[in-house]
Amino acid sequence: MTTAPTSGPRPHVQDDPHTPDSHEVDVVVLGVGSGGERLAHRLREGGLEVAVVESGLVGGECPFHGCTPSKLLIRSADVLAEARRVEGLAGSVRLEPSLAPAAARIREANHDWDDEAHAGPLVEAGALLVRGHGRLDGPGRVQVATEAGTVLLVARRGVVLDTGTDPAVPPVEGLAGTPFWTNREAAALTEAPRSLAVLGGGPIGTELAQALARFGTRVTLVEDGERLLGPEEPEAAALVTDVLREEGVDVRTSTTLARVAHAHGRFDLTLEGPAGAEDLEVERLLVATGRAPRLRRIGLATVGLDPDADVVDTDERCRAGERLWAIGDVTGKGAFTSVALYQADVVARDLLDTGTDREETGPEAWADYRAVARVTFTDPEVGAVGLTEAQAREHGLDVAVGLADVGRAPRGWMHGARGLVKVVADRRAGVLVGATTVAPYGGEVIGLLSTAVHARVPVRTLRRMHLAYPTFHGTIGVALDKLAEQGV
Repeated sequence: MTTAPTSGPRPHVQDDPHTPDSHEVDVVVLGVGSGGERLAHRLREGGLEVAVVESGLVGGECPFHGCTPSKLLIRSADVLAEARRVEGLAGSVRLEPSLAPAAARIREANHDWDDEAHAGPLVEAGALLVRGHGRLDGPGRVQVATEAGTVLLVARRGVVLDTGTDPAVPPVEGLAGTPFWTNREAAALTEAPRSLAVLGGGPIGTELAQALARFGTRVTLVEDGERLLGPEEPEAAALVTDVLREEGVDVRTSTTLARVAHAHGRFDLTLEGPAGAEDLEVERLLVATGRAPRLRRIGLATVGLDPDADVVDTDERCRAGERLWAIGDVTGKGAFTSVALYQADVVARDLLDTGTDREETGPEAWADYRAVARVTFTDPEVGAVGLTEAQAREHGLDVAVGLADVGRAPRGWMHGARGLVKVVADRRAGVLVGATTVAPYGGEVIGLLSTAVHARVPVRTLRRMHLAYPTFHGTIGVALDKLAEQGV
């Protein structure tokens, strides 16, 4: 296994001793993840002078350690699973799993952890790229510690925070100092370990547990909550758990990792679960217990914000304070690349003063998080949008629920698929406020329901739609009919 580098070649480093110590621009983007990168391009296209500050890889977590590498690994694992389904459908096949092709595709996709494909176009577009650790120094001011010294950036219009997150590491006895993995090390895998414990049953943990199990790794998945995928619908979590167990993953819920020791290339873990304490020995340990925002060392106090905050509060224009905006994971609106890109467009409209154009008047010009779509890329995929049933009830809504079995639908039966569609409606308003799809390509199936939640399409209108046959999304019609039985 090769450890993924945290930074690549730096062809545009602004640390030449002859570089002026200060620069005045229109906007400073502090942190260049997917959202910051998109925003910088939008602002340059709009004619603003922009400086971007990044201490790691320009482009952020998604292309180098998150979305892209994990989905390439998952795609390869899914092919293995599909090949194992040949018997009974199309004959027989002999498998020899190898992670090498997936590893090669990952390195090709992210250019061996070289960010030139992201940094180069920004510089070519006219953005000033300053490499180093940046921190706020009052409204409209950012100080950057570069290899050659401190650079001061002064923003005439303001600063946009896009500092992102790091893998969160829990305070488990003995864990610090051991060679455990996070998603970053997993992104650089070249071969599957013989055995692996995954700590954390959220999207990252469940996705990687299933993928590596399909490559032949003996996987134990440890979750301290009562179920996997805690924020999602319980029906979805139960189905995914069943599938993982059938594929050989040892799923332990309501179980905590109490102690860790590492010696002679092995991890010795002490688990505490419903049956008491138990020792587990594995070759590798993957920690997937969430994300920690990078907010502690960026000078929030200098702009009147709480330096110990877990998120930066923003309004509908993503404004966080005087001449200050924030986008991405640090806003707490959803740790998804799609949210960061969406917020980047909102901030661009605000800074370029185009949010009040004739075609973009009213609240739709600004941020609306009612219909945030999300996908967990297990097999089957879990797509979701808006509120779960429990969240809708917590909001005080008069809730109606429709649930349909994908496996009983014609397309599901043909594929031997397992899954479900669950729709959550506001009975009084007659609209959907949330939905979940568990199915092959469930992240694609959720698209129709995302539109329905976002646009508040009446349920009666949805029921009168023509849904292609036979399709996975056709199961949505069955779930909607269940709402009719409840007067929606």
